[in-house]
Formats: sequence, C-alpha cells, structure tokens
Amino acid sequence: MSNLTIKMAIGADSDALTQLTIRSKAHWGYGERQIEAWRDELTLTEAYIENNHVYKLLVDTILVGFYAYNAENETDVKLHFLFIEPDYIGVGYGKILLLDFLDRIKNSKFKRVLVDSDPHAEKFYAKFGFKVIGQLKSTIKHRFLPIMELRIEALDTRNSD
Repeated sequence: MSNLTIKMAIGADSDALTQLTIRSKAHWGYGERQIEAWRDELTLTEAYIENNHVYKLLVDTILVGFYAYNAENETDVKLHFLFIEPDYIGVGYGKILLLDFLDRIKNSKFKRVLVDSDPHAEKFYAKFGFKVIGQLKSTIKHRFLPIMELRIEALDTRNSD
C-alpha cells in the first residue's frame, strides 16, 4: 500500500512544482507555444512559496501534486494552483488535495473560495459545489476562463464522489 503524505512546500521545491505544473497543463492539449506564453503564470518562485500556503502531495517519496492558496481579502480565499502529475490524473489525487485544502480553510474567517478555473477543470470543481460566477478573459484569443466560487457556509464535502 502506498504512503500518502501532504506537507507544506518549501522554497527549494520551486523548480519541481513549476515543472509539474507545466507538464500537467500540457496534458490537456495546450501546445508548446501556449505553455511558453504562460510560463510566468505557471512558475512558482521561492518567494511565492514562502509567502503563500503551498502544500504538496507525496506518494511514498514521489511528488504527484500540489495546491496553493492565499487570502484575497477579509472574506475571500483564492485557490491559485491545484495540479496533478499527468500519470496520476484521474485516480483521485485531485480530490484528496482539494478536500485537504477545504478542510484547512473551513473553520477560518473566510466566507468563500474563489478559483479562476481552467476550462478542463470546471467539472471537477463543480462536483464539490463550486459555481461559475463570471468569466476571465484568457490569453488564448476568443476564450474565457470560468471564475468559480464556493460558499464556505455551504461546504459539504460528503457528497463529492
């Protein structure tokens, strides 16, 4: 049986997390040119990791995914990243990470979670009760990203299978 561990990332994880993010994004069919255009957005610097809440998931000693969030303001927390290594997509690690994140913030001062979702992840977030509340213009021409929210007082992760 595999040993799953979720622990806080450190600055030295910067390169490994960035490379995982790029591989995961490319998994969804985005071309090399598009990935390169997003490089700054997909990069986790040491400073970013040290100034935000970044948690990584290890299976035994293998990095398989991570998430990152921070406070947007007094009432909103923003999930900036949730990425899984492509070989591990679809086996439940995204759910494990999202539930860990929700567990960490459910008793906080925050009223809602916000995420600017990749269109490929919209259904994933919807399974956990996230609702589309707007759109963000994408860097891809004629494309928009769903802005999603989850009201924390309505948080019920028991029905997310």
